[in-house]
Amino acid sequence: MKEVKIGFIGCGGNANGHMNQLAGIEGANVVAVCDVQTERAQSAAEKHNADPYTAHQDLLERDDLDAVYLSLPVFVHGQPERDVIARGLPFLVEKPVAINIDIAREIEAAVAKAGLITCVGYQLRYLGSTQITQQILRERTINMIVGKYWCSTGHGDPNAWLRQMSKSGGQLVEQATHTVDMMRYMGGEVESVYAMQANRFLKETDCPDANSVSLQFASGAVGALTATWAYAGDWSNANVLDILYEQELLNWNPSRVSVNENGEQVDKTEPGPTIDEIFVNAVRSGDASQILSPYSDAVKTLEISLAANLSAQEKRLVEISSL
Repeated sequence: MKEVKIGFIGCGGNANGHMNQLAGIEGANVVAVCDVQTERAQSAAEKHNADPYTAHQDLLERDDLDAVYLSLPVFVHGQPERDVIARGLPFLVEKPVAINIDIAREIEAAVAKAGLITCVGYQLRYLGSTQITQQILRERTINMIVGKYWCSTGHGDPNAWLRQMSKSGGQLVEQATHTVDMMRYMGGEVESVYAMQANRFLKETDCPDANSVSLQFASGAVGALTATWAYAGDWSNANVLDILYEQELLNWNPSRVSVNENGEQVDKTEPGPTIDEIFVNAVRSGDASQILSPYSDAVKTLEISLAANLSAQEKRLVEISSL
């Protein structure tokens, strides 16, 4: 089996999760890791027997890389992608892909021109529960999709980048993007949004802690999304969808899908491939057909979150095509 040598730009929590997954994939080998925090780079390098770097430009000078992972805070995206594209390397980038639409579209165009294999970390698309849901909904008429992402940020440092709109874009961009993406993946493209936001609890930040978004799908279906990170309960209310189709109700979360069968609610699930397996196989074979979340598609998810923020700020309906 052909070895796939991988470099990592960013060694935070998400990156470590991917590295651990890659360790169990035959032929996948993390050979280089980079982080601006020297200790994190060295720790990841020791764990995965890789070479550590503190500047991604130095990592990209290697001539043995087959692919790169970019696991970075959203406000850092842009130059690292440009440099990876200049090297002609396939890459997997964590969501969301950029802090603003101009950067996202610039990278999207550069990827298309270079013809590179890309994958964005919307791993929920690859789950067994998601594939079952898509099979159930095929050829069905969706009436409405209701999504929610309720969680806690731990009420830590109010100055952390996550709580600065200029650096994170707020919860709708940085975190609930997974729910937005799943609503798109299940219901199709979104034409317009109207959003309301409030700071009710985390008042020391400029990021809203309550978000309510109405969505108009191109199919004619409607949607509603609520998101908060001022909820101290467990994570069972994060990434949950209720999908009403025809006269039926389907409830989806990452671990299972619940549907009505013969008058009874039945839970279904099945194993699915990891996003890392899909990406490594695409790099190894040169065939990206199994990648469900290429860069160009992820830009469309970002558009919805940015449009919702704009709608709340300007108190008006925002057409996605106007961005």
